[in-house]
Amino acid sequence: MSELLHKLQWRYATKKMNPTAVVPEEKVARILEAIRLAPTSSGLQPYEVIVVKNKAVREKIKAVAFGQQQVEDCSHLLVFAAWDDYTPERINMMFDLTNEARGGTNEGWENYRKMLLGSYPTRGAEVNFQHAAKQAYIGLGAAVIAAAFEEVDATPMEGFDPKAVDEILGLSARGLRSVLILPLGYREADKDWLVNLKKVRRPHTQFVTEIN
Repeated sequence: MSELLHKLQWRYATKKMNPTAVVPEEKVARILEAIRLAPTSSGLQPYEVIVVKNKAVREKIKAVAFGQQQVEDCSHLLVFAAWDDYTPERINMMFDLTNEARGGTNEGWENYRKMLLGSYPTRGAEVNFQHAAKQAYIGLGAAVIAAAFEEVDATPMEGFDPKAVDEILGLSARGLRSVLILPLGYREADKDWLVNLKKVRRPHTQFVTEIN
């Protein structure tokens, strides 16, 4: 078994975090970089990650996350927050950033910019938010894999009140809406009911279809 697959076998959705264990900042930085490098549709990166280290803020979020203790006990809480809409300003910002980084423009790339500017902003804010939220899930996948590689426990969560989290973190003023939260920390194995249970996934033959 490869090292990557071994790490993925090791990881699980940790149910009890050790509240005294702190993830080293260099590990968190590598997990965040993996998220930043994750692919997104048209390269727009239409979401941000908020890192909540403040315990008092995590306690507030726990109260609107069905009391899930990992939110409070974790070392770092990552909040994935998607753009509330695709605007011309946001689209142009990413295209301009790309042009600056690559040292110029080309006709095909600029035509693609025009195509997005002519279609995305007219679709409506909710359609655009849902599209942006899907990109955040790609980042979540990268985060979970990176955390496993760093031997850091992580518990992906959708079970929270997004509007309440938006209010706690002041996201609306930034044009963001919370989508997912990801506690990072270290398992407290002797108090975690899931830690020793077998990981169960459908077999390859029932999960993968090959078309030759």
